[in-house]
Amino acid sequence: MGSSTRRRRYLRTAIGLAAVLVLSVVGAGAWFYHRLDNNITTFDAGGVATERPPAPVPASPGAQVPVNILLLGSDTRDDGNNALGGGDEGPGNSDTAILVHVYADHKHAVGVSIPRDTLVTIPSCKLPDGTWTRPRTDQMFNSAFSVGGSPKGNPACTQNTVEAITGLRIDHTVVVDFKGAAAMADAIGGVDACVPNDVNEYGIHLKKGMQKLSGQSAVDYLRIRHGIGDNSDIGRMKRQQAFLSSMIKKVQSQGFSLPTLLPLADAATRSLTVDEGLGTAMKLVDFARSVQDIKLSDVTFVTAPWRFAGERVRLVQPDADTLWKLLREDRTLDGKGTTGTGAATASPSPTATPVTEAPLTPEQAAVPITVVNGVGTSGLAGSGAEALKARGFQNVVLGANSPGRQHTEVAYDPALKAAADQVAALFPGARTVEEPGSGAVTVTLGPDYQPADTQPSPVTGPSGTPGTPGTPGTQPSGIPTGIAENTRGADTDPCADLTFGS
Repeated sequence: MGSSTRRRRYLRTAIGLAAVLVLSVVGAGAWFYHRLDNNITTFDAGGVATERPPAPVPASPGAQVPVNILLLGSDTRDDGNNALGGGDEGPGNSDTAILVHVYADHKHAVGVSIPRDTLVTIPSCKLPDGTWTRPRTDQMFNSAFSVGGSPKGNPACTQNTVEAITGLRIDHTVVVDFKGAAAMADAIGGVDACVPNDVNEYGIHLKKGMQKLSGQSAVDYLRIRHGIGDNSDIGRMKRQQAFLSSMIKKVQSQGFSLPTLLPLADAATRSLTVDEGLGTAMKLVDFARSVQDIKLSDVTFVTAPWRFAGERVRLVQPDADTLWKLLREDRTLDGKGTTGTGAATASPSPTATPVTEAPLTPEQAAVPITVVNGVGTSGLAGSGAEALKARGFQNVVLGANSPGRQHTEVAYDPALKAAADQVAALFPGARTVEEPGSGAVTVTLGPDYQPADTQPSPVTGPSGTPGTPGTPGTQPSGIPTGIAENTRGADTDPCADLTFGS
């Protein structure tokens, strides 16, 4: 693999949210705002779909409503970004996407990472010549950003895609490039980040442990995939979430004096491409002030429930739809409401019951399933079989051990895909493989599978707040597995759970 290809990825949107938060506390004069206004680039609102999800309705007259912000990282090499990412100038993909849902109380938030390799339907999108594309199925999610081939990308197309997937109305979209990532990390004197292991791959050199990263090293850490964990994009997203948390914490710790924040605000706005609703420094400040009361401990990250589909990823159902429904109804991940709830649909009752997984159909429950121990650990297959039976599958048997597997795998006859999706949902991260003519589903458990009695249990925070994993407690009932096992609190130990699959 050539050096230009190896350095094609990845800007991280960790920086974008920090930039918006910083602007909320800068109280400078008109000259300052004019300077920042000249930095900001906006994208054409004409590319946003005309048929969109409904806007949230206030719970009462004058009440605040939820806000959804889409943060995108562009790996474009245009405008000098190839100096940091390598490769030739030209359009890039949005290899990082975080959907931030700010609850109606404006004191809590959830950031949902959408895997770049997720296979989705990209809806009709506007091209530079003014025409619109036809919808395309089974496309990689990150390719929506490159529709039309513009050097600045197509943020409106990605926004349309996210709205179509989630049913959530996106209020603002923010795009950050490589130069912004480097400059903003520099502006705050570096960001403390945890490197799970020594990295000496593809010209990137990082030492194991906590490191203060800035400039090129920050970009390298945020984009590196090979040489850490199992080389997956999922593990990389967890590091991005931890980096964003650390950056916000650093900004808060430095205080909010103008001399401290001016370099960061300047670097931030130079790196942003935003929707017209955030197209001036004053608009950015007004928005940021509306969310300045959110504490780090009240922010939760979750990766959209996913499973491998060959070399790509598909969203796990019904867990993913459950997640989108919770956010549309402005409920926390444990199904609770927040004070001042406003939703796109009728507001839920304060005593609304948590969402649970959809029941199996009789046909799905009767599908023959064989569970194979692919590691050799005593009792592993039995544990997996019990998990399937507890879910409602009735025809589950154990197969002969097949040690040496590196990943959990779900093989299935294409005619049984609906049931196989339900099976794969119980084993997050499992690879799925079609076996035409088999007439059955076979689950081969790898070292990434942990029996339920050995898994760390996510917990809920204070009443009405998202849960924070990694701390003692009990798992709240009603949270689908695909959500609970992909959740990370923003104030979690920055070194926790960063080596997915290793």
